[in-house]
Amino acid sequence: MNLSSPAIFRNQLTCLVAALAFSGWSVSAQTAARVEASAAKAKRSIVVSIPDRKLALLEGDRVVKVYNVAVGAPISPSPDGEFWIAQRLENPTYYKPGVVIGPGKHNPLGPRWIGLDVKGFGIHGTNRPHSIGKNASHGCIRLRNRDIEDLFARVQVGDRVSIVGERNKQVARLFGEAPVNAQPAESLMAKNEASAAASDERRGER
Repeated sequence: MNLSSPAIFRNQLTCLVAALAFSGWSVSAQTAARVEASAAKAKRSIVVSIPDRKLALLEGDRVVKVYNVAVGAPISPSPDGEFWIAQRLENPTYYKPGVVIGPGKHNPLGPRWIGLDVKGFGIHGTNRPHSIGKNASHGCIRLRNRDIEDLFARVQVGDRVSIVGERNKQVARLFGEAPVNAQPAESLMAKNEASAAASDERRGER
């Protein structure tokens, strides 16, 4: 076979160009897929409605999941505003002056801690599941332990967290109509919850 034949050379060159083109397309497609996946992950965010006592996990504008939560009591309200996840801890230890509680059923933080960019403030589990759905914490956002484990697995450091103090269009879209049991902070319910929160403070709970 004469490898120097012009026809054979042209065929080899054509195959080489096609192989390079396919290889380049494959790499470009993989890169695009990775960029798209990263962009989708970066768009994941959390919205907490204090009036509704609910937390929504979003991907872009799509609601992935909604969780019931406990928010701050009137004497220790949850701050509203824009935050981001700064820390993720499994089986955290609870620290307070004079109080250290290791992981386990008595830990006020539950099995997971999602710390925000405000020292000492975050989203966590609880050893008081009956407080979920109430204004009962010292400012942190509490979830049932099974829910915090689920949420923890879905978020990462850098995700945005919006905590909304008053109902608005976004809250109405995410959570529906205002809860029937929503009451002014000076209601009897709020006063009872404030008393319960003060009792928790003495026992070293969040």
